[in-house]
Amino acid sequence: MMLSILNNVLLISMPGGSEWILIIVVVLLMFGGKKIPELMRGIGRGMREFTDAKNNVKSEIEEGMKEKETVNKAN
Repeated sequence: MMLSILNNVLLISMPGGSEWILIIVVVLLMFGGKKIPELMRGIGRGMREFTDAKNNVKSEIEEGMKEKETVNKAN
């Protein structure tokens, strides 16, 4: 029941076909055709940096857990 309600809320909040077209037109008008590749490169760099930071945090947490296990086994 709760999952059904959550799915309905998510589906209502997602833009449909005509909304996506409107969003694309607004982006084209705001940034122009020449600026969009630059904007996409910036978004790609940001996503790459976010992924790298996420992986670094994950590896640090895993290393900390391994060190804790090693210390616990030694005691």
